[in-house]
Amino acid sequence: MTDQVLIFDTTLRDGEQSPGATMTHAEKLEIAELLDEMGVDIIEAGFPIASEGDFKAVSEISARAKDATICGLARANYKDIDRCWDAVKQAKSPRIHTFIGTSELHRAIPNLTMDEMAERIHDTVTHARNLCDNVQWSPMDATRTEWDYLCRVVEIAIKAGATTINIPDTVGYTAPVESADLIRRLINTVPGADAIIFATHCHNDLGMATANSLAAVAGGARQIECTINGLGERAGNTALEEVVMALKVRNDIMPFTTRIDTTKIMNISRRVAAVSGFAVQFNKAIVGKNAFAHESGIHQDGMLKNKETFEIMRPSDVGLAGTSLPLGKHSGRAALRAKLSELGFDMADNQLKDVFVRFKELADRKKEVYDDDLIALVYQNSGDEDHVRLKSLRVVCGTEGPQTADLTLEVDGAEVTTSATGDGPVDAAFNAVKALVSHEARLQLYQVSAVTEGTDAQATVSVRMEEDGRIATGQSADTDTVVASVKAYINALNRLIVRRAQNTVGYDTKGVSYKDV
Repeated sequence: MTDQVLIFDTTLRDGEQSPGATMTHAEKLEIAELLDEMGVDIIEAGFPIASEGDFKAVSEISARAKDATICGLARANYKDIDRCWDAVKQAKSPRIHTFIGTSELHRAIPNLTMDEMAERIHDTVTHARNLCDNVQWSPMDATRTEWDYLCRVVEIAIKAGATTINIPDTVGYTAPVESADLIRRLINTVPGADAIIFATHCHNDLGMATANSLAAVAGGARQIECTINGLGERAGNTALEEVVMALKVRNDIMPFTTRIDTTKIMNISRRVAAVSGFAVQFNKAIVGKNAFAHESGIHQDGMLKNKETFEIMRPSDVGLAGTSLPLGKHSGRAALRAKLSELGFDMADNQLKDVFVRFKELADRKKEVYDDDLIALVYQNSGDEDHVRLKSLRVVCGTEGPQTADLTLEVDGAEVTTSATGDGPVDAAFNAVKALVSHEARLQLYQVSAVTEGTDAQATVSVRMEEDGRIATGQSADTDTVVASVKAYINALNRLIVRRAQNTVGYDTKGVSYKDV
């Protein structure tokens, strides 16, 4: 059995199904390109039948992919499978991933008997294999499916032509010892199991997704399904960065390899956090802000003497610069380019020009511009195609009098101005935006975090809005928290305006049983 573990990334499918994490078409293409560049073996690009927008995204990702296999998801019916194949067939290496819920609870949803479901599995996997040589099949809720029946349907899928059998822990119910044992028993029990690849797909409801995935590999699985930052439904999925670095750091007890260029981990982690609006918690393994920070005096003393005393991997292993050297207002474009390259951003001249302008503006207001400040600048929307832009904002707040905001926006090229009051400066400013740009969107999330320390630190603001089933996120950073808030609000509003025009809602999450494969 090979020692290579395939990395199957489902950030663009399962990760994007996190409530509020919907990405734009351009963002999906960008994330797919980053995944391809970092060495992901299989990219699950989306669910083509879900919407026209999803179909277009999967199709374009398939056409652009250089090395990765591009996979689409399909329920166990011919229409889904045909639509999936139409989306992925232009990829150099296409894959169809079809599934059905096999546990007693999930069999009750389509009201199928065991025999009827077995027949459907045979017919739909056969149909997929007649279209594509690379077919993955998943028994959803496998870890709660009766053992005899799981063996039966896995054997049927293999005989029908599935080349990969994925065993999903759909609700994060299993434990590591069970995860390893389940894969091992399937390999030893099911006829033909030695000729295909077993995969593991774990959810993190009990905080064991990474442990369960690694245990499955020990049991014989050779594909891990995961997402960047562990993004996903409910408590999320197995985090790509965690399993990859665990296999790298503890190769002594887990002698397996992946194709992942780990130095690209931090860059894609930051980008996924920015486009999804889901900030990474500070103490998150591998990619959290504090993952390589040491404040305890004992720890700092040890690190100064020997970094290995309190670090089991180097920051550079995951794409972090070893030091954080600030730039200032006198720094030039060459220094900025060098620093951005050190942080993992290789920018074209026009991109660098845009960031440099914003860097100079920030440096005029802030004595020192640190690495995290630059990262926030890179991910700010330049606004070239925005319908709404902020021109000026003046806010009056304090313990006396009403909280007021005087706001000027540029809406489709025309300047408009208004004043509004609210319960605090941010509420007043948001009310002013709504007065100038009419909408019925509901604010689902408003989150503020400081990029760096100090009273002149940039505030990064994330906003999530929902309107008629469409969800959009916005993010911005500024040394003025209220300005950052309005920019983030406008950013989300611009995305909603685009989605209104496209009339693309995205995944229909009402009453459909594909969500937690």
